[in-house]
Amino acid sequence: MAKTTFEEEIYLRALTGRVVGKALADLGLNKVAVVASRNIICSSIATATEATFITLSGGVTYHFLAEAGKEAEVARRVKEFAPQVTVLQFGGETPIEETKRIFVETLRQFAEQDVPGAFVIHVRIFAAGGLAEALKDEKIREYLGKKDLFVYTVGFDEGKVYVNKILLDGEEIKLEKIAEYQVTLEHADLLNRSLKDRGVTFA
Repeated sequence: MAKTTFEEEIYLRALTGRVVGKALADLGLNKVAVVASRNIICSSIATATEATFITLSGGVTYHFLAEAGKEAEVARRVKEFAPQVTVLQFGGETPIEETKRIFVETLRQFAEQDVPGAFVIHVRIFAAGGLAEALKDEKIREYLGKKDLFVYTVGFDEGKVYVNKILLDGEEIKLEKIAEYQVTLEHADLLNRSLKDRGVTFA
């Protein structure tokens, strides 16, 4: 059981979203789509990402809701928006198996409609095996094999958020770190208590 309150979980997503938004701005992007699960926690990290990106880059973004049965519609709308990058922020309080199903179907629809742009994947769905599950689908695997893919991960002991390029070899996944961001002690403490159920381990 995580040693955090729901309020702290929301604030943690605000802090993490700020880092992700800065990373997107640092990549020199000016048009980003954010597709997020329909729940409070995912909406919190998504909007923090969007607000930070807009503020730092002067670019544009749009928030798309990921819902069961509406994956094809979302793919069509994202294609019309034509982003340079789509951030897939799937996680939050929705049961993870349901979230994985929607994530995989969303990617399947993106592949079917050949939605342009790169992808950034949220650490929660990545760690839960969402990408690995999606790569079992031949059409998704072929589609993503032509894309630039990124995932942000957490260094709990170092108090850092890492931006990694995802390298695919069929269904095999490898990560190559391309950037890192030192987080505040407050942020590191919340990450550790929420995700590892432990106190902060660096000073």
